[in-house]
Amino acid sequence: MTHKLAADLPQVAIDDSLFTSIGAEGRLLGSRCGSCGHISFPGQNACPGCGNSTVDPYELSRTGTLWTWTIQNFRPKPPFALPPDDDFEPYGVGYIELPGEIRVESRLTVADPQRLRIGMPMELTFIPLWVADGRTIVTYAFAPIEKEHAA
Repeated sequence: MTHKLAADLPQVAIDDSLFTSIGAEGRLLGSRCGSCGHISFPGQNACPGCGNSTVDPYELSRTGTLWTWTIQNFRPKPPFALPPDDDFEPYGVGYIELPGEIRVESRLTVADPQRLRIGMPMELTFIPLWVADGRTIVTYAFAPIEKEHAA
């Protein structure tokens, strides 16, 4: 199972261009157009809004709200595909609305429909996917913000 990985292995990002770092200070890395202000994720070399090539890296907010969600009951496609011998478990997928920025598609840390609701506060986190070459491959996900943490 992907959730039961060795904790002592070094962690590496599934793609270095997706987030700044793994951990509590990590942020998703997008881009922002210098002409029209359009924000994209993942980062782009040109603005999809106006076509301008003046775009800069942009660190997205770590918190937002769950805009919509579903539970995925089939194996993910590349580049998030699991190794063939891995035990598959359904997982949550949703769009997180980052205030004043963009809606980001993301894995969710929760796969229980009873614990998810549109509009609930969410926070960026990082989850292990699999082990390869003695390293834990990590991706981003969003987790519900617990009530006591949100206060």
